[in-house]
Amino acid sequence: MRIILLRHAESLGNVDELAYCRIPDHALPLTPRGVQQARGIAPRMRRLLEPGPVAAYVSPYLRTRQTFELMELGNLVERIVPEPRLREQDWGNLQDPVDQERQKQERHAFGHFFFRLAHGESGADVDDRVAGFLTELERRVDNDPAHPKNVLVVSHGLTMRLLCRRLFNWSIELFESLSNPPTCDFRVLERDSTGRWHMDRPFTQWRESPDGETQITQVA
Repeated sequence: MRIILLRHAESLGNVDELAYCRIPDHALPLTPRGVQQARGIAPRMRRLLEPGPVAAYVSPYLRTRQTFELMELGNLVERIVPEPRLREQDWGNLQDPVDQERQKQERHAFGHFFFRLAHGESGADVDDRVAGFLTELERRVDNDPAHPKNVLVVSHGLTMRLLCRRLFNWSIELFESLSNPPTCDFRVLERDSTGRWHMDRPFTQWRESPDGETQITQVA
């Protein structure tokens, strides 16, 4: 079994934080640069996914759907599943810029995993829903012979980190020390014949984990 985690291409919210004040998070489109990024990553994705078949699980946000569609993977993809559990951390509805900045500062001081946004989710909430997704995905792949062994997940930066945290049993401290991958960046996760998971490369760390834990790219 192999899972390719892909972050969406550059969206309007990545270059204009005030966009969150006038456009719902789920409706933020890609920028022109993001369109180029999605098209540019397509040949590499095709090489990774060939010869197929592939099951694609896509966050229902506009930016993730646009990223997936622009790659034009065609007949490599056997099924496309819109998966709400892969959405971005929920910050609430339209955001007030002053309150948004205040909450970001409070979250940084409190810790990104447990801090609950006033009208949205904590990182722990996202962790819970991606855990359910992973459990269900592995069950589908293992029990349904028709389900492809190659899986493409098009999601968001924090969601990608939490998917890996769950899969590799990383500590909360280590998770909070990791940076989001750049837009349109990806990680390849492979499960070998012994059931151990491996990741092609680690995430960038902005600090050492306070508990001394390091990224382990395989797990039983």
